[in-house]
Amino acid sequence: MALVPIVVVAMLDARRGGSAPLAAGLFGALAASDALDGHIARARQDVTNFGKLVDPIADKVLVAAALVVLAGQERVAAWVAGAVIVREVAVTGMRFYAGRRGVVISASVLGKRKTLVQIAAVLTLILAPDPDAWWVLLIVYAAVLLTVISGVEYFAGLKKRLAEPPSPGDGPGVGDAAAPPPDQASTTLATGSPASSAKTSARQVPRR
Repeated sequence: MALVPIVVVAMLDARRGGSAPLAAGLFGALAASDALDGHIARARQDVTNFGKLVDPIADKVLVAAALVVLAGQERVAAWVAGAVIVREVAVTGMRFYAGRRGVVISASVLGKRKTLVQIAAVLTLILAPDPDAWWVLLIVYAAVLLTVISGVEYFAGLKKRLAEPPSPGDGPGVGDAAAPPPDQASTTLATGSPASSAKTSARQVPRR
């Protein structure tokens, strides 16, 4: 993410007589490096829940920054950039919320394809002589469609995961101790333990 400003500067310079291929190359290299980092982590079996949560953010920041620049250059409609950014912010917030509930939402297959199409759309918009050409718009609208559909998929998946009963031993919530049954809880509160309650009752029974 630290290199995103370099890509932004290159994209801005490309519209001022600079090199569009250079801007596209920097964008593509940074996107590929993020994907390579994830692949290496999986190959080394060094995947953590924190990594699953944070790694996709790099791609989102890169794509969002590029779309803001392209919208400012009027090479893509502002609503396209807005729709993508709103979706990415919403899904990222949802994943952090799920993480606080002990539910890890990994990137889905559709989400990964969405990212690839988004990257392809940005590269096309940087390099295409005519950003309004039908084939350019086709790629852009495909990216928007996958962005929306994958967002709906993530929220539906979260709703399903949160509706699932906790597994044995998890208790009422992640990180919470399992509460004793009401009867046992009241007995424990009064006497200190169920066993001591039983002994007390036995001593109170008069002998005949």
